[in-house]
Amino acid sequence: MKKLLALLIFTTSLVNAQYTIKGTMTPPDKGDWVILYKIEGAKQNFVANTTIQLDTVIISGEKQVLGKFNFELPGTAPTGAYRATYRNTGAGFVDFFFNKENVEFVFNPKFSDQSAVVFTSSRENKLYSEYLQAYNAVQKKIDSFQASYIETEDKDAKKAYKKEVKELEDVQKTYENKSEGMLVNSFIKASRRYNSYNPHDNLKDYLSATSENFFEYIDFKSEDLFNSSFLIDKISDYVFYLNYSEDKEVQQELIKESIKNVMKKISSDKLEKAVTYYLISALTDKRNGPAVDWMFEEYFDKLPSKDQDVEFKKEKLDVLLATIDRIAPDFSWEENGQELKLSTLNDGDKYLLVFWSTGCPHCIKEIPELYKFMQTHKEISVISFGIENDTTEWTEFVKDLPEWHNAVGTHPEYKFDNETVKKYNLLGTPSYFILDKSKKIIAMPDHVEDVEKYFNGGKSN
Repeated sequence: MKKLLALLIFTTSLVNAQYTIKGTMTPPDKGDWVILYKIEGAKQNFVANTTIQLDTVIISGEKQVLGKFNFELPGTAPTGAYRATYRNTGAGFVDFFFNKENVEFVFNPKFSDQSAVVFTSSRENKLYSEYLQAYNAVQKKIDSFQASYIETEDKDAKKAYKKEVKELEDVQKTYENKSEGMLVNSFIKASRRYNSYNPHDNLKDYLSATSENFFEYIDFKSEDLFNSSFLIDKISDYVFYLNYSEDKEVQQELIKESIKNVMKKISSDKLEKAVTYYLISALTDKRNGPAVDWMFEEYFDKLPSKDQDVEFKKEKLDVLLATIDRIAPDFSWEENGQELKLSTLNDGDKYLLVFWSTGCPHCIKEIPELYKFMQTHKEISVISFGIENDTTEWTEFVKDLPEWHNAVGTHPEYKFDNETVKKYNLLGTPSYFILDKSKKIIAMPDHVEDVEKYFNGGKSN
């Protein structure tokens, strides 16, 4: 009976156990809220939200304001990677591991680098932070000696390189042993980088080896890695940053080849779906229409039917209505008593469509400059589209833009909710689109200088 009673008490204590997640901002961020998420692949699942409490402390005789927040997790909370988000945009979050222990950390929200977070409580997070610091310090030396050897082929650099590679192996082994049986063990093993035993003789061989062995120590079957942002972050680095070319056509091929290499390593339907959705979303954010079309055709459409979210596909394709290789969304306007349509306009070898607003200081400066430049390219038909609350100021402004097609769009509540404006998913004003004779978008310059470069024989985005 005593044993049964003890077991009952122990079991009850486990059920009722609670863990705390405490964060301290120094100084506080502008906002007053924090949301806690559980990370699973490319998804963030809401856990709880709380407010930031301000606290004033005296440090070295001076007052300092701190922002503090606190979450409580039940004993049944799943272990894994969590994210405390305190800002809607940018890198406004802190990632940490939870494995049935209290977690406390201090950070400066002005610095987005995760390595700037100091964990004051949590054996798991302290060890992982300690590992990253030790590992990166040695890896930095290896990279330095590798660069030196490529430049000089100095024997001393080669010797020093090999010494540091050995040192790094010892660091890795030490922390893998220290973390045995812990959640972070999987992440320590996967964080290891590939380094050849001897330094490479040239940059091409070095980059090639880095690319080929990028996933050398990553276990794509690991549930721990899947239930975090680790895999997605690594895949993002590989696809979008490791393989890069200034040539846009070459870059498109590099992206496709990188994605193919990633997909070959994936063996589970769950991970394939997560990676497919993530890459489509990332490519959509980059307005890379051709790559998104390819992703839908090669991977999304081949997922099991239960994993194909029709609304997701429509949403992403709608965002890309106005991107390179798409026919520009049609619209009409009145000009000299006639109704004109973009699709039927036939007065140029190419077309320049520019969205701007009289309420935009950059536009007021760039549009006259653009008008003056386009006078030297009469073969290009220009359609200027004003995004306005009302047409009063716009009507006066376009009097100085004769020979252009001047259209305007308004909305009773918010000018950017104008139907035509929404079709083009503008990231800001002024926004430029270059169309061929059939109204297919062939370039999307960022600035007026890029427009000038394009029509003067250069290339733009």
